[in-house]
Amino acid sequence: SSRVSGWQSDEAWSEEYPAMPRTVRIGGYGAMWGDTALSVPQLLRGGNLNYLTADYLAEVTLSIMASQKMKRPSAGFAYDFISTMREHLKEILAQNIKVVVNAGGVNVASCRDALQDVAKQLKLNVKIGVVLGDDVSGQVESVRDSIVEMFSGLPFPERTITSNAYLGAFPIAQALGDGCDVVITGRVVDSALILGPLIHEFGWGGQDFDKLSQGTLAGHLLECGAQSTGGLFTDWRSVDSWVDIGFPIVEVEASGHFILTKPPGTDGMVCPATVAEQLLYEIHDPGAYHVPDVACDWTRVRLDQCGPDAVRVTGACGQAPTSSYKCISTYLAGFKLVLHGTVIGYEARGKADRIAHTLLARWRRMLRDAGHSDFTDSRVELLGGESEVTFHLGVRHADKAALEPLRRESAAATVSMAQGGVVAPGTVHPVVGSFCFLLPKSEVPCAVDTGAGSVPCAVPVEGGFVSSRSSNAVVDAPSLPSGPTTRLVLRQLCWARSGDKGNSANIGLIARRPEYLPLLRQQVTPDRVRMFFQPDCKGKVERFELPGISALNFLLHETLGGGGTSSLHLDPLAKTYGQRLLEMVIDAPPEWFVAPAKL
Repeated sequence: SSRVSGWQSDEAWSEEYPAMPRTVRIGGYGAMWGDTALSVPQLLRGGNLNYLTADYLAEVTLSIMASQKMKRPSAGFAYDFISTMREHLKEILAQNIKVVVNAGGVNVASCRDALQDVAKQLKLNVKIGVVLGDDVSGQVESVRDSIVEMFSGLPFPERTITSNAYLGAFPIAQALGDGCDVVITGRVVDSALILGPLIHEFGWGGQDFDKLSQGTLAGHLLECGAQSTGGLFTDWRSVDSWVDIGFPIVEVEASGHFILTKPPGTDGMVCPATVAEQLLYEIHDPGAYHVPDVACDWTRVRLDQCGPDAVRVTGACGQAPTSSYKCISTYLAGFKLVLHGTVIGYEARGKADRIAHTLLARWRRMLRDAGHSDFTDSRVELLGGESEVTFHLGVRHADKAALEPLRRESAAATVSMAQGGVVAPGTVHPVVGSFCFLLPKSEVPCAVDTGAGSVPCAVPVEGGFVSSRSSNAVVDAPSLPSGPTTRLVLRQLCWARSGDKGNSANIGLIARRPEYLPLLRQQVTPDRVRMFFQPDCKGKVERFELPGISALNFLLHETLGGGGTSSLHLDPLAKTYGQRLLEMVIDAPPEWFVAPAKL
């Protein structure tokens, strides 16, 4: 196939995989609303693609879009998608590439209309389809009294901003089957943007669980853009440059097996370690990673280097999904005031700590004097050494008017407290809370509109999920090393990647060599990880095994102060947790200190 010419000349690749079947190549050009504008031209230039996808949505994104729509009924979608298409749609159509995005946000119809206007201006004929049905505001109102938050058990909020179900991939496949050049969705699971085209191209059915799991994994590795091609990689010095970092491409076979690569001549790196880090990103239980179309088992996934900047991914399995959609509502949960200050010089850490707690005490007195209740939450964080420190101070309150007068006191700290300190006036922001819950799939009809009106989409709703396969993931491991030991930090033995899901932190830990894994199991226990993240980790810590890639996945419950915009944490999304855990000290054989890592 000409679509693998970038690395088919590699001898090892040619001998092990002498002939490629028909494949589908999909490029991921964005990990978020506002990602780089450099990715699309790069992928068009060297990707040799069948599809382009991008993930525009996050929980907070939907609430922002909903606020925009309330002010202007035609708003509520990702405008930069339209500007991207204005610049590149002609070339995309010329290369016969189809586009699948969730840029519709809370207003897929307006997003479609805006793209249609661009096509008319460019004198291009483009068929655009939209996926409908993720907005479950109507269904929620009739059953709100019976809905509880799926993690905390709390009751449903009195007033919500948005309520959306995470739809699956089959509606996307239906729209593509109707001949659409572009498919726009609202809230779907991120990986559905890739799985949908694969269902369409290969004719996978609702019972093809292993293939659906492989396709979901392809989507999971693509949805975060350059994070699988050397971006955010633990061994950052191994990546020569990020200037023109290559965006990921998956080349998928009808079996579901695929190769992850990037455009030739681009920066970045694709190796089993970069792919493994992204595989572990925010997956919770790898033996039951739930999406609407399949319950994925990724415990036995294999990652094999098959050419320069090319990794072959196999071994994903699947079983029947649940009969429910995960849904999320956003709601106004009060307001927060957050400020930052810097102190430099002798005893900077002590000065910063006193400034922050002085402001907090002064603010509390001001609230009492004004007749307001106390803060619903407060937090002080210090970053830095003894001679240069940045502090972060945040408070939450139900009443915005209670917080606004406190901003003046922030600036006063610069001229009346510790010398060597600068404190910027804080800002007051609304807090948008997230409420996760389940709805039966049978109560959430979905549809597609490809230009002739809304057409229902029949998706499997019966479920059938039994249990996680993580309980079967632990294999007989080599014996623990014997002899003398020395103190090593985990970063000498592991790679890591972390992220969030609501109020939980997810940390993936990958052994640099398989023989390290038994010792990691013994010493990096759930209890020790929980203690390592005190005082923040207030819930239990679960540990899951991925023997296929010699990895452990930790889920830290009740850790992020509410998570997202609700949180006062400096890192409410747990992006730093993996690198923090890599500083944990363990006892290991001294020869491991100099053992080369296997990228």
